[in-house]
Amino acid sequence: MTEENKVSKRPSFLRWVSLCIVFIFMMASIVLYYAQQTFIAPGPLKSDATVVIPRGAGLEKIATLLKNEGVISDILIFQLGARYTKRARNLKAGEFLFPATASMDAVIKILEEGKVVSYSITIPEGKTSREIIDILRSDPNLSGEISIIPKEGSLLPETYQYERSGTRQSIVDRMQKALNENLNELWLNRQKGLPLKSMEEALVLASIVEKETGIASERPLVAGVFINRLNKKMRLQSDPTVSYGITMGQAPLGRSLSRKDLKTPTPYNTYTIDRLPPGPITNVGRSALEAVTQPDKTKFLYFVANGKGGHSFAKNLKEHNKNVRLWRSVKMK
Repeated sequence: MTEENKVSKRPSFLRWVSLCIVFIFMMASIVLYYAQQTFIAPGPLKSDATVVIPRGAGLEKIATLLKNEGVISDILIFQLGARYTKRARNLKAGEFLFPATASMDAVIKILEEGKVVSYSITIPEGKTSREIIDILRSDPNLSGEISIIPKEGSLLPETYQYERSGTRQSIVDRMQKALNENLNELWLNRQKGLPLKSMEEALVLASIVEKETGIASERPLVAGVFINRLNKKMRLQSDPTVSYGITMGQAPLGRSLSRKDLKTPTPYNTYTIDRLPPGPITNVGRSALEAVTQPDKTKFLYFVANGKGGHSFAKNLKEHNKNVRLWRSVKMK
């Protein structure tokens, strides 16, 4: 081949190479544009859904899981987007709620922020420790077992938030901590001159107040009656303590108390003992603790149900007997 032919073919080759480079660049631009648009476009999810991202899952496993759950449309684009935006290492584990049509960009933001789905469990006031453990055991979103029933009165009933990975024991631990914190705080700021020697005695009395009335506004007055009786060395004569002395918190009594029950001695029967019971008869809420540490100052020494959800109070036995007769007449109707 002559030098002239070589020179004439060189521009054709260079032109071909240039065209290839332009084509590759155009294709890369198209692919990049497609990937970018797919990354920010609405996703395939038709309705809100929750997905659990396990601990230790890498980017590929997370992408595969999200694809299988119908949250994203493309595994590769999701991974490239996460890496390109430098968020791949920020993705967190847990249970996440993804809204319908969430884009891959939005999905990564949710995983990056780590705002996991939160559950709640409400423990009613006035439940025994065994009843509370039964409530925890019946919650399907909690895991783990509780082998030992906590000490009566050691748990603070309220609503507790938790994640799907939460254990039943962790809720128990939080309830015990909350009880101790509230009891310590209220005891330090208690009313002066109370006939209570310790926080433990305050807790015991609070448990009696808790069982005597479900009306929060009435608890300080009920507490005031018991404080008056303790000051006068009178027996508390609280029916719930009698019931607890029979069942020991293992199950509800399931019947009305009899006269024989009131006369049968147990360590908890405040009709037969001259003091507080040896321990709480239930788990109390904060309002019962507040009532006992800041009771109403009153002259009342007795109370009985009034048939309207509350109680009638009396300063002496004559007034009390009258209220009892009224209560019995209401029960007979």
